[in-house]
Amino acid sequence: MRKKRKKKSCRRTSNYRSGFEEKLASQLRRGGVSFQYETLKLEYTKTATYTPDFIVGDIIIEAKGVWTVEDRKKHLLVREQHPHLDIRLVFQNARNKIRKGSDTTYAAWCEKKGIKYAHQTIPKSWLLSKHTMTVPTAEQVMPVPPTTTGVHTASHVMNTEVDMEGELE
Repeated sequence: MRKKRKKKSCRRTSNYRSGFEEKLASQLRRGGVSFQYETLKLEYTKTATYTPDFIVGDIIIEAKGVWTVEDRKKHLLVREQHPHLDIRLVFQNARNKIRKGSDTTYAAWCEKKGIKYAHQTIPKSWLLSKHTMTVPTAEQVMPVPPTTTGVHTASHVMNTEVDMEGELE
C-alpha cells in the first residue's frame, strides 16, 4: 500500500514573491538605495483579434464546447470594446460548470453577465426575423493604407447593408 505524501505548505518567509526578488532587494539595501516594492499598479490593454464563428444578419453567434477562463475574459473585453455588437453564445452543454469544484454553470455565468446564450442549438427566434448585415467584415475593419497626406487611419468600417440573400440594398 502506498503512503500518501504530505503536501509541502507554501508559506512565505519574506515579503517577496520569489527568492530572486528577495536577493535583489537585499542588494539594494546593502547599497543604501531607497526603493519601494510592488507599490504601483499599471493598467494595460492587450491588442488581439477575435474571429466570430457565425454571423447571421446582425447577430454574431459563437459556438462553445469548452468555456475557459481565457474565453470568458476575451468575451467580456470584446463586449466592452464593441458594445454595439450583438454577440450570442451557443454551448454544447450550458449546464457545464465553469471550473472544477464550482457551482456556477456556463448558463448561470452568462445570465449574471447579461449575455444571451443557448443550449446545444441556435434558437429559431434568433433566426426568424429578417436581419440586415450590420456586422463589419474583416476587409471592412482592416487598416487602411496611408493617404496622400501621409496620415494613417487606424481602421475603417463601412456600413454596407446586405439582406439575408446577400444582395446589396
